[in-house]
Amino acid sequence: MRFMGLFGKKRDRVETSAEPDLAGADEALEQALKNFRQSVLAWSEAEFGRTRPAEKTLRERSWRLAAGWALSVVLVAGSVSGGVYDRHRRAEMAKAAAAAQAARQQRAVAERQAREDEEDLLAKVDSDVSKEVPSAMEPLAQLMAEDDSR
Repeated sequence: MRFMGLFGKKRDRVETSAEPDLAGADEALEQALKNFRQSVLAWSEAEFGRTRPAEKTLRERSWRLAAGWALSVVLVAGSVSGGVYDRHRRAEMAKAAAAAQAARQQRAVAERQAREDEEDLLAKVDSDVSKEVPSAMEPLAQLMAEDDSR
């Protein structure tokens, strides 16, 4: 009876009735391992001998790496500039709020001063208008005020 070996070689099969032939099995195993080793070596030589597109892969990787770095730099720069702009905008808003507060305080001081000036002016006008007698008759009015108080 014939059968195919490991690598397509036809071999004769020896049939024994009682005990298997161990010497023949060892030889067959050694031959199979030899064939396997030779096929592995042949495959390795074929693989190492063929050309590979290493430069193309390296170029693709280098462009991808450069593009990745460029994108990360753009993202970091955008984040930093956004933070700087936000801080600048908040500082400007704080300055505007401080200026508005100072203007409100100045207006309040000016209004208070205007009220005081107005009250002084009204008091002076009131004192000027409230005289009951002319200045020539004032000594006589004083004498009469003294008589009333007694």
